[in-house]
Amino acid sequence: MPERRGIVLVNAVSEKDRGEDRKKREKEEEFEKLRKLLVEGLEGFILDEKVLRAMLRVPRHMFVPEYEQRAAYIDRPLEIGYGQTISAPHMVAIMCEILELSEGHKVLEIGAGSGYNAAVMAELVGKTGHVYTVERIEPLVNFASKNLKETGYKNVTVLLENGSMGYPRYAPYDRIAVTCAAPYIPETLLEQLKPGGIMVIPVGSYSQELIRVKKDSNGNIHRKKKGDVIFVPMLGKHGFRKI
Repeated sequence: MPERRGIVLVNAVSEKDRGEDRKKREKEEEFEKLRKLLVEGLEGFILDEKVLRAMLRVPRHMFVPEYEQRAAYIDRPLEIGYGQTISAPHMVAIMCEILELSEGHKVLEIGAGSGYNAAVMAELVGKTGHVYTVERIEPLVNFASKNLKETGYKNVTVLLENGSMGYPRYAPYDRIAVTCAAPYIPETLLEQLKPGGIMVIPVGSYSQELIRVKKDSNGNIHRKKKGDVIFVPMLGKHGFRKI
């Protein structure tokens, strides 16, 4: 009799596990459908097919707190704690398109947040490229690192540093993506940008503009305004001193 009860118990546990696995698969399938709908909504103004394909491959719901997962595929910013946000998907796509990311690029990102933007860029630079993403808030460094590990991105390194200084250790970079608004374009970031490289950075306090910065082969800097935006402020030596 004890053996038979044990068999019943094992069967019950197995049935429970199968039920949980089924629910998990159904949930993932629903997220995938929502992600496809989101990307389809971006097709009208994002022309780079590579960016759209990268957005399809990155599970945004894995880069937000659990209580925000239901809203993961709505095209808007979401809170990730500590006064920070994950950018709206359309803004991530726009910045990636401006950067013209390609296989093998070495990228510096200022403001890791939850790691989502870095994951999209990691898709675009491929296995031969690498994204170094800097974050000043330690719990978010841990959050981004966890999210990237769980989603399998090995070509991203999350660093606990103040991004207003860039990260000279691995400079120069082919591309620099800044996901927080600076009062001006920091000279230190320009110095860390490789000749021929591109940087995208929001500049301003209450009124912000997204700026595309291109350094030509002679080291000359060319700036182009790409539209009004709203980002959290960059803090630090070359950022704002306080919020």
